[in-house]
Amino acid sequence: MPQSVKLVSVATAVPPHVLEQRDVAAAADRTFGLRFADFERLARVFKTSGIHRRYAVRPIEWYLEPLGWPERSNAYRDGACQLFVDAANKALDAAGIGASEVDTVVTISSTGIATPSLEARAAARVGFRADVERVPVFGLGCAGGVSGVSIASRLAQSRPGSVVLLVAVEICTIAFRLDLLTKANIVASALFGDGAAACVLRADEAGIAAVEIDGQHTWPDTLDVMGWNVDPQGLGVIFDRAIPPFVKEYIAPAISEILGRAELGLADIDRFACHPGGSKVLTALERALSLEQGALDHERTVLADYGNMSAPTALFVLERLIQSGLPSRTLLTAMGPGFTASCVALKRAS
Repeated sequence: MPQSVKLVSVATAVPPHVLEQRDVAAAADRTFGLRFADFERLARVFKTSGIHRRYAVRPIEWYLEPLGWPERSNAYRDGACQLFVDAANKALDAAGIGASEVDTVVTISSTGIATPSLEARAAARVGFRADVERVPVFGLGCAGGVSGVSIASRLAQSRPGSVVLLVAVEICTIAFRLDLLTKANIVASALFGDGAAACVLRADEAGIAAVEIDGQHTWPDTLDVMGWNVDPQGLGVIFDRAIPPFVKEYIAPAISEILGRAELGLADIDRFACHPGGSKVLTALERALSLEQGALDHERTVLADYGNMSAPTALFVLERLIQSGLPSRTLLTAMGPGFTASCVALKRAS
């Protein structure tokens, strides 16, 4: 019987610049207040989001300058490469594995374009072998961290004994747009931060937890729920439907369907580890999954301290959960463009 894939380590990294929420709110008021008639009402999101601070690859003044694709792309490549190196090194150190032992690198990122991709740009700095297999994945958005664990675990299972490194890197702040006078843009400026997370996975006896099951559910006709518009100035966020009501109605049946493939149900999960997209989304998740109010405490802490970093954010939650003591069975879950829910069940190693 083949050995199960084990999660060996999880590590996170953030860029150097701190964006205090009060400072971002003040900058948004100066930038949008006189140009957007509905700004005063929308500006309440800076207080209701549950976010105290975020981290960014550039200081706040940089985002208040006129920026186009070249400036945003440079910030993405520079910031994402550094975060890749930082998160990868921390995960490898935690696993007690050298970079030369890594057989496959899965890179998740949807907030910029880099060709060659990030793991190639960072390879020499991390110390990967020349024959390391590269698997860059684009377009998964907020679900990318969880889907990345699924992809990495399948690759590890296909080659027992191989070491798979997953790195999720997002530079969401390059999507801050001074030219877009839209509700979605205001909300994005109140939510998004930059960060990275990395995991080491291996089909082995040793590890933190075994990857038990994984799965996705994509709802039809939901392309307008979440995503990016691309124009000459950069990426523009799409939030065309209210996400919390959607979550409250549809997420539990989708997760139940995924768990049912392994003859499990919602009651078999000891802890849901969810992507904290925002405070209202967390409240909707607690109601949909019949959790006590405030049960998603690590999620709220991560949201408050880092904001919504897209793909890595769920792995920040997982890191906190591991540090506090992983329960017997954890379901890591996130939702992203598609509109898609992604799930991975982790069984604590004995």
